[in-house]
Amino acid sequence: MLDRDRATVRFPEGFVWGAATAAYQIEGAARDDGRGPSIWDTFSRTPGKVHAGHTGDVACDHYHRYREDVALMADLGLASYRFSVAWPRIQPDGTGPVNPRGLDFYDRLVDELLGRGIDPIVTLYHWDLPQALEDRGGWTNRETAEHFAGYATAVYGRLADRVKTWTTLNEPWCSAYLGYGNGVHAPGRQDPAAVFPAIHHLLLAHGLGAQALRAAGAGTVGITVNPAAVFPSDPESAADRQAVRLVDGLHNRIFLDPLLRGGYPADMLEHAARFTDLGFLRDGDEQIIGGPVDLLGINYYAPTYVAARPGAPGGDGAYPGTEGIEFLPPVGPLTDMGWMIEPSGLTALLERLGHDYPDVPLIVTENGAAFPDRPEGDRVPDPDRIGYLDGHLRAVHDAIARGVDLRGYLVWSLLDNFEWAEGYDKRFGIVHVDYLSQRRTPKDSARWFREVIRRNGLEG
Repeated sequence: MLDRDRATVRFPEGFVWGAATAAYQIEGAARDDGRGPSIWDTFSRTPGKVHAGHTGDVACDHYHRYREDVALMADLGLASYRFSVAWPRIQPDGTGPVNPRGLDFYDRLVDELLGRGIDPIVTLYHWDLPQALEDRGGWTNRETAEHFAGYATAVYGRLADRVKTWTTLNEPWCSAYLGYGNGVHAPGRQDPAAVFPAIHHLLLAHGLGAQALRAAGAGTVGITVNPAAVFPSDPESAADRQAVRLVDGLHNRIFLDPLLRGGYPADMLEHAARFTDLGFLRDGDEQIIGGPVDLLGINYYAPTYVAARPGAPGGDGAYPGTEGIEFLPPVGPLTDMGWMIEPSGLTALLERLGHDYPDVPLIVTENGAAFPDRPEGDRVPDPDRIGYLDGHLRAVHDAIARGVDLRGYLVWSLLDNFEWAEGYDKRFGIVHVDYLSQRRTPKDSARWFREVIRRNGLEG
């Protein structure tokens, strides 16, 4: 466990406590009730792409066990549950007629949540693009953004009377850079020239989707990003600070500036022009992207440290054009993903966001850690996760105490699940899932989190 200052802290009245999941990671039922294939169905069946050839075909079977899972949430005292809707369940080909059986599932889920006093937070896109749209260019094709607005309208039309908070996209950085740049996520392309049109069309999808939601009457509309806390290896080095500027631009400003300031930063447009022409950027697009945002979701797991190093390969396809920059290996205690544990990075990130983009409330929509948890009888002890969460919740409290408008914290994740390219090898859940029997066992961290929620704070 982390050595942290363990003063007793209390969070503001009304602070939102919850947990988060994503459709492809937990639902299973990949062919049930008219669901079409997504890029992750295709990618996970491509040899060598996902650990041990795992797929999300069954996952946690949440599609059939959602009542059991909502009962677990209620037992934990969650006030909110963030889940994503699977676009291929609603429009199997990404366009055209809506599949009512797909919407029926989310109808049932929302009713179950509300019946247990849990507020649903809907994410419309968490990476599972219908394969038919990828076959036509995916996020490099402007039409995908336009189709997203129609999909958003369809989901809103069914759930609007009960869902108050709507999130368009989850982590467009991952979709663009990992999906189209280095290919470690679906659809698995490795083309730096495709990254920047994908970024733009993802952001345009957000803008068009937000417009459609507002036109239909939505009150709270946001987007979830995964901004990086980027630090120089040597703060006194001008070259290292310049390296931070470029990496921060590619990871943060290229998304946050058009979303929250109404336009792309000039240095990032110049950088993108090294790889592709900017013909995908049309007049009026930035105005659409920069429409009002009511809530900005923040996903944070680990900091990033960089240094200027002549000859260094840079960040590969995940950061096109960063040759000469070294991404430093993590040090100190690490999670099972090999990620550095540094809660102060979260405080620094939240303070930076509050300072640079002061007009939008924030919520931590994902934060958590993978560790190799093993059941011991009826218990699943996970002291390292408790230490991680304790440290990061204290970091969140520090940010609030310094004036950041942060409204809530959602742990990632409720359940152990399909961890994308890592398959079922990494466990992020506060509830253990036996993937053979589908038995759920709350870990010690779940019981700990329940007490945090009950107290609205942490004990010293």
